[in-house]
Amino acid sequence: MGCIKKNLVNFRKDSAAVGIGTLIIFIAMILIAGIVASVLLQTMNQLQHQAIKTGQETISDVSTGLRISQISGKVNSSKISILAIMVSPLYSTSTVDLFRTIIYLSDANSEVILTYNTTCYSSSVDLGLFNSLNTSILQPNEFGIVIIRDDDGSCTQNIPIANEDDLVVVIINTTKCFSGITARTEVFGRITPEQGIPSIISCTVPSVLIDGIVDL
Repeated sequence: MGCIKKNLVNFRKDSAAVGIGTLIIFIAMILIAGIVASVLLQTMNQLQHQAIKTGQETISDVSTGLRISQISGKVNSSKISILAIMVSPLYSTSTVDLFRTIIYLSDANSEVILTYNTTCYSSSVDLGLFNSLNTSILQPNEFGIVIIRDDDGSCTQNIPIANEDDLVVVIINTTKCFSGITARTEVFGRITPEQGIPSIISCTVPSVLIDGIVDL
């Protein structure tokens, strides 16, 4: 009888030990599951945030840019010496920073890359499209800006931000870039903003050039 009681006590001790071990394992599994769930939720939040950011950047990339409405040239000695490109933001565009805009231009023989020269700026076109700037200060890798319309005053000399309804003329001294552009020359290139789609420049110079202004 004493042996039976002793075995019963040992059995109860063993059962208690097994139960505590199982409880510890169960608690550990709950903790691990909680940690895994927390990591998964954090990862999902990060992926969602990244997806939203990527989507916004993609929309901005495909909807931001400049629209070319007119290209004109000033003729001197049977060559186009100054090129004027009239641009405005696309209708869905919020703003375009012209300071960080780059122009690639080619006359089929050579190509130049132009950036904005802050000293070659005019806030109005009162003196005429080709007379409002001192284009002689432009270097072969620079362009100037003439403002035609800027109702909110956002397109300033040092921070030229073009936004909705703004109308700006980009001025290029082609005498400095290409020693002038001759008749029948095919001119092509692109205006590339910091963010968004580039605007394509494509025109052919008329076969006859007489001193004056010609629309391209």
